[in-house]
Amino acid sequence: MARRPLPRILSNGSAQIARSRELARTAADSATDVLHPLITVSRGLGRLAAAGRRKWADTPKDKRGPLLFLAASVVLVVALAPYGPLLAAIALMAAAAWHGRDRAPAEPEGPDESQMQRLRSLYESLVPYFSAPEDPAPLFDHGGDWEKAFPQYDFDDTGRVAHLVIRYPAYFPDGEAGARARIEQLLAAKAGRGREYHFAWDEEANQLTVGVLAPLPTDIAAQRFVTAPGETVLGFTDPSEVQRTLPLGYGGEQRDVPPVVWRTGIRSTEPHLLVMGRPGSGTSTLLRSVALQALQYGDVLIVEGGGTGEYACLTGRAGVLGVECGLTGALASLEWAAHETERRLIAANRARQAGHPPPDDTRRPLWILLDRPGALTHLAAAEGRKDPQSLLQVPLRHGRAAQVTVVVAEGFDNADVLGDAVRQHTRARVVLGPVTPEQSAAVLGVPPHTTAPAQVPPGRGYARLGDGPVLRLQVPATPDPYDDATSEADRQAVLALLPARTTPATAEPTEPQPPTTATEPAPAEPQPQTTATEPTPAETASVETVPVKTVPVEAVPVRTFAVEVVPVKTYSAEAVPLKTVPVEAVSVKTVPGEKGPTQKGPTEKVPSDRTEMEKVRTEKVPAETVQVETVPAETVPAKTSLAKALAADAVAAESAT
Repeated sequence: MARRPLPRILSNGSAQIARSRELARTAADSATDVLHPLITVSRGLGRLAAAGRRKWADTPKDKRGPLLFLAASVVLVVALAPYGPLLAAIALMAAAAWHGRDRAPAEPEGPDESQMQRLRSLYESLVPYFSAPEDPAPLFDHGGDWEKAFPQYDFDDTGRVAHLVIRYPAYFPDGEAGARARIEQLLAAKAGRGREYHFAWDEEANQLTVGVLAPLPTDIAAQRFVTAPGETVLGFTDPSEVQRTLPLGYGGEQRDVPPVVWRTGIRSTEPHLLVMGRPGSGTSTLLRSVALQALQYGDVLIVEGGGTGEYACLTGRAGVLGVECGLTGALASLEWAAHETERRLIAANRARQAGHPPPDDTRRPLWILLDRPGALTHLAAAEGRKDPQSLLQVPLRHGRAAQVTVVVAEGFDNADVLGDAVRQHTRARVVLGPVTPEQSAAVLGVPPHTTAPAQVPPGRGYARLGDGPVLRLQVPATPDPYDDATSEADRQAVLALLPARTTPATAEPTEPQPPTTATEPAPAEPQPQTTATEPTPAETASVETVPVKTVPVEAVPVRTFAVEVVPVKTYSAEAVPLKTVPVEAVSVKTVPGEKGPTQKGPTEKVPSDRTEMEKVRTEKVPAETVQVETVPAETVPAKTSLAKALAADAVAAESAT
């Protein structure tokens, strides 16, 4: 069965539509050319009418009457004069045509003489790099045509190159970093110094695009950024490099600025960060900015090796586990961080094996920030102690699974002191300050595609996250609020982001208690002395109170007396409270019995047999000079038989005297 041809309107309909559009465009252009005088006169009449209204509005009210009378007189004279209306109409049309003309100056086609001289100079300077003797038709040749090599170009208001596209021969080794660096350095010098250039190499099309970059804003202060948990804003970059913007307030206005966002957590491919720079380049500022952002969702441990007090504002804040500046504190803190990482791994593993989610304490992020660890490494080597960087191996290797993030900031002068673990596991890199392309390539892995500015502000540098491109970076201003050189606006911005201070519960003030010892007893009211036979008046004896906590009744030292030996028998009786013990004529080393509840030290054993009791030495002492010590009765347990024996010894001693 033969196929039927499609209708003509379906087969060539698109061609007819295109032809119709072309005819309509041609007719519109022809009508515009024919009606151009009318359009010009109409535009001029409108402008004249607007000028008349402005003149009338600017005229004071007291002068509008005379002005109106003058205009009416002119109209009357023109109307009465021969050929007056015709001449007035011709004059009005001429004025309208003059005011309705297109006032935009015609742009010159092509560059002017100075611009052509610049392009010719660039072309001649590239001839030694983009030409070869064996090339039969070189694109770059001395005295050659520069228009073929520069298909696109643009200039700024100062007459310098703002955009340039360069075609180069296919045999140029554009894949070598050294060859690229020579071309970029040459173009930056010839196109105009003091600006930042971006170089985009298209190896497939053999084209190099040179663009001038606008300076990054340096007046962005520290503030709360609109980010999700696990996202940290390192700084800001060019709009053409990232596809995201953040609403920020700086310079008294709200603007959307493209950020450099670093993502951490268990799904991050670059969980740790290394920051390199020279002194004063802004490395401590970046760490302070990271710490303020990390405190929103986690805990922070700071180790400062420089000892300059850059992080004193974070001491005692909620979420800050510690700010260590000495070697001993740094070693203890990093050792705890290593054990905490292991504990989190074990707890999470046990929870997964049991089919439960990880515990909450293992999911809270822990940040370890080290500023200038090389100084602590030198100090540890001088004292023969462990290197603090060796304690970072566990957090660096297993920190991603344990929600532990490590940020290290070091200077180029101590770059050789960084350990292997820090170099291998910090895949997010930042370089700040004026650096050479070699230094940038050593830290970032590849050289940046832009040139450095003549004057590098603090916090300005480059960032590379993993295997991504090298981005220009400007760190938000986060200075030390305790520094006298900090402006008041930046100080208040940082203080507003600091968490509240926390006071430990053990730090509450308490009244100091005086120490109590056996030699300095606490004062107490004297109590009357009582014995088993007869009472002794309280006013005839000076009483000295013995503290119960430190001196039990069994070990009260007294002077000895000469007494007859009295047989001591053992009695069994129930314990009763004893208020006082007469000591006028008794010398006892240690009273046998149960140990008091407040006795803390060891006591001397008292022999119970008759032979040992005969060894007691006594002497005569007048009764009125006896110093009696009173012991709280409610704290000293005693036995009834022992009390009777002591009373009998006291009576015998008194009769002997």
